[in-house]
Amino acid sequence: MIEEIKQDAQVRMKKSLEALETAFKKVRTGRASPSLLDTISVKYYDVDTPLKQVANVGVEDGRTLVITAFDKALIPLVEKAILASDLGLNPSTAGTVIRLMLPPLTEETRRDLVKVVRGEAEGARVAIRNIRRDANSDLKELLKEKEISEDEERRGEEQIQQLTDKMVASVEVILKDKEEELMTV
Repeated sequence: MIEEIKQDAQVRMKKSLEALETAFKKVRTGRASPSLLDTISVKYYDVDTPLKQVANVGVEDGRTLVITAFDKALIPLVEKAILASDLGLNPSTAGTVIRLMLPPLTEETRRDLVKVVRGEAEGARVAIRNIRRDANSDLKELLKEKEISEDEERRGEEQIQQLTDKMVASVEVILKDKEEELMTV
């Protein structure tokens, strides 16, 4: 039972890390990256479809993304979806190709983005701690129902704390990498 609680906590904590990495992909750096557009959906036949499923996204140079729609009728829809996103990018269309020029980041913008990234990391830390709290309360419940001993509960809490420490350290590593990437000119 303790192992099941630990496994559940570990799976949930890993999902929190994955959510953090996904959130970090949305934060644009000075370089063009197709993953910047991963969250954009296009209304295609009245269904929200991810951009990757209706177009090819590539990098032309360090600051330009190129989007080639599979269907020419999709081009205005893709443009509209990009403009509606919170990325602040202006598409320029040339026939069947949409180009997105990423403006260079100013020092002030970089600092603001670092603040955003730190906020996201703190949210991930809080989520991980909440998972630890849930797991510990499950252990206390098992103790209360006399399914485990106090020693087993204490051992389980120690294991969950070790897992929590490891996951929080992973958040710190991911955060440090993203901050370095943002502050690199």
